Amino acid sequence: MMTSKARLGVVIIAFLLLIYTVYARTYQLTALMLGLMGYTIWSYYREGTVLLASEAFKKKQYDQARTLLADIRNPDHLRKRRRNYYEFISGSLAMQLLDYEAAERHFQLASRLPFRRKSDKALIFVNLANINLSMKRYDRVKVYLEKVKELEVSSRIAQIVNRIENEIPK
Repeated sequence: MMTSKARLGVVIIAFLLLIYTVYARTYQLTALMLGLMGYTIWSYYREGTVLLASEAFKKKQYDQARTLLADIRNPDHLRKRRRNYYEFISGSLAMQLLDYEAAERHFQLASRLPFRRKSDKALIFVNLANINLSMKRYDRVKVYLEKVKELEVSSRIAQIVNRIENEIPK
């Protein structure tokens, strides 16, 4: 749970300690420093700042969430369990800016990735249905709502689905 700058700081400090441990001939600490540096670099690519961005998103600090997501240079390197939330948060932030094309792209990517809970997947399909409803693509709205109905959903999501169905012209 560190930003790129914090990770860089940790790697620099670990490198300086690595040099000292080699000089002092404490090879067990040298191995520990190498492990710390390796994990920090690995977590930069595989974990990113998605967790920090999700915390900022939950606190409605949208600018900070955008900044933290922009810190991830290549989202393809993220683990699947991180990439799904990266795409979900990116889609939600794009939807907030009324950039429906980008939001749809991010939500479609998120819909292909695994989520822990079925309700998270249902929420993605509801967002896709909302986007297509606002763009007046009613055939897609119906497809996404059918996908939501296949999943186990909470009563709140079921109410949203009913509201969207009522807004579709007959």
